[in-house]
Amino acid sequence: MRMARALLVVVLAACFVALGLPGGAAAERKIVGIYELKKGDFSIKVTNWGATLMSVILPDSRGNLGDVILGYDTVAEYVNGTAYFGGLIGRVANRIANARFTLDGKSYRLFPNDGNNTLHGGHRGFDKVVWTVEEHLAGGRSPFITLYYHSFDGEQGFPGDVDVHVTYQITGRHALSVRMNATARGKATPVNLAHHAYWNLGGDGSGSVLGQKVRLFASRYTPVGAALIPTGRLAPVAGTPYDFRRPAAVGARIGGLLSRGVAGYDINYVVDGGRGLRRVAAVRDGASGRAMELWADQPGVQFYTANGLSGVRGKGGKVYGRYGALCLETQGFPNAVNEPSFPSQIVRPGEVYRHHMLFRFSF
Repeated sequence: MRMARALLVVVLAACFVALGLPGGAAAERKIVGIYELKKGDFSIKVTNWGATLMSVILPDSRGNLGDVILGYDTVAEYVNGTAYFGGLIGRVANRIANARFTLDGKSYRLFPNDGNNTLHGGHRGFDKVVWTVEEHLAGGRSPFITLYYHSFDGEQGFPGDVDVHVTYQITGRHALSVRMNATARGKATPVNLAHHAYWNLGGDGSGSVLGQKVRLFASRYTPVGAALIPTGRLAPVAGTPYDFRRPAAVGARIGGLLSRGVAGYDINYVVDGGRGLRRVAAVRDGASGRAMELWADQPGVQFYTANGLSGVRGKGGKVYGRYGALCLETQGFPNAVNEPSFPSQIVRPGEVYRHHMLFRFSF
């Protein structure tokens, strides 16, 4: 096995403050780095702070290179950030109603960080911890990096120890694979990992994505109540602002949401098809000519149009505003742990949760 070498390693005091770690030897064991994978004119950067994807750089139709995800220049900014830019979300992504659930007759209380609900794993989810770099191959035919995190029994209120891995790998000339897995140890526990990249194919900080075209391979969605908790129903997208079965501009029907007081898209879709890797979404930016196709093996995908961004200062001092990106977070259904009719997210001791995403870019 080829051990990782950081291209740029920075020891961040802010990390240790955030984690409540002392200095000295303990701090030395928690080194945070930035790691690059590169193949031709396609490259990404990852940090082991939150297993975060920091950049995705690829050409446009004229050959000009650009970064197509939002984020920050330094790891310290990710430590203090609240937008989940590029983070690996867990132990359970999305929302859990009333920050509680019952499993095998025992009730568990979680950390509420979204009103009365738990969002993206709680106050300190997997995107706010230091991961261990197990392997890193920066170049060659198929560059990759594998990161590991041990989630302890009781972390943010969740039961049982869980061993988590994520591998980012450039698998083709312009293809990025993200493989996640988690093994439960000792106790049954819910697991629902997600990747939270903010995509703007025109380039980060290039403005609104409302004109970019999206197609979602989903004919149903999970309606939500006022707190964005699913009602438990599956509803058809036909005749609603949520219908992207054919390519349409992101903003084409957003007025139907705004008129109801909804800030934009932030909803889980039920991906069509059976099990296994299948098409989830396609996005195209007319100005740059860049296109992205997403394949995954999860039952749902959260489509989010960065409704909460407002004056966030990102890479190179660029200011990100509302609708400055879109997220496509493949996942299990939100609040599934409290909805018996939804596909189960429970992982029993010794079982392995698996989640594969594949991004294919063209221009």
